[in-house]
Amino acid sequence: MAELQEIEVTIDADGAVRLSVSGVKGAKCEDVTKALEALLGGEIVERQRTVEYDEQPVEQEDHLREQT
Repeated sequence: MAELQEIEVTIDADGAVRLSVSGVKGAKCEDVTKALEALLGGEIVERQRTVEYDEQPVEQEDHLREQT
């Protein structure tokens, strides 16, 4: 079963947008938010990495079983 991946978006009263990613290990979290960052069109002022960023991503394997 795949781990739940979430992106939390917070917009402050001054219009600052914060994205928080959970359930994604390694640098893939930046790939997950790349399209959203582009849609928001703003400049990235600061990036804070969590403990998950330093963890190794787990590669998911797809298994197909041939039915006879």
